[in-house]
Amino acid sequence: MKQRFMDLANMSFQNGHYTFTHFLSPSEVDEFFQIEKELAFIPYTLFGGSLDAERQILRFGSEEMFGYVEEFPVCCMHVRPVTPKFAGPAGHRDVLGALMNLGIERDVVGDIWVRDKECYFFCLANMKDYICDQLTKIRHTNVVCIETDGLPEEFRPERKREEYVVASNRCDAIVSHIFHLSRGKCIPLFREKKVFVNSRQYENNSGALKEGDIVSVRGYGKFVFAGVVRETKKGRLTVAIEKYV
Repeated sequence: MKQRFMDLANMSFQNGHYTFTHFLSPSEVDEFFQIEKELAFIPYTLFGGSLDAERQILRFGSEEMFGYVEEFPVCCMHVRPVTPKFAGPAGHRDVLGALMNLGIERDVVGDIWVRDKECYFFCLANMKDYICDQLTKIRHTNVVCIETDGLPEEFRPERKREEYVVASNRCDAIVSHIFHLSRGKCIPLFREKKVFVNSRQYENNSGALKEGDIVSVRGYGKFVFAGVVRETKKGRLTVAIEKYV
């Protein structure tokens, strides 16, 4: 994957136009960050269709460099049952399975949001017509798939604001409090490469979080660090987080 990133970066720089990857998984995004310094000669942007998207497309190039903007080749798709009254329940795995059964690769589809009997997902623009034509059933339910303007607010991931009193804004201290982990269970998560901050693998457990940092811990959950609210008389910090639910 790293070689692919380098090839796309060089192509963009040498030919003076934007280049794009397919949808990248969080671990693939981290692979890019591992060689980010080697590609400092070309600007880049990551986007997955919405600010909350985990699977993202990497675009090399910028308006300042090329004098024009080329949007990300991403479409938002809406899937609903033909007859809602008789529609059966479906989950994320069911939707993904139905898409994979169309013979497409996982990297042409981004994040998937399912609620009640409907779902939304992002896909590459050059695949939207094929998916609309071929995605006619999820499990035992006949469905209709159409392109839509964007992800409705009610389908966006919900976040619950919580406050914790911690000794510092160290990443391990906050992760430990939020997920109710002892230090003995928390620290190994960093060594095992299960902690990501802003899509980057984060092995420095003593690193300080900044306001707006998005922290994901595999197997436990995801939250946004909303910053320090106040300092207690004993010098401890009250911090706010927005936890994905």
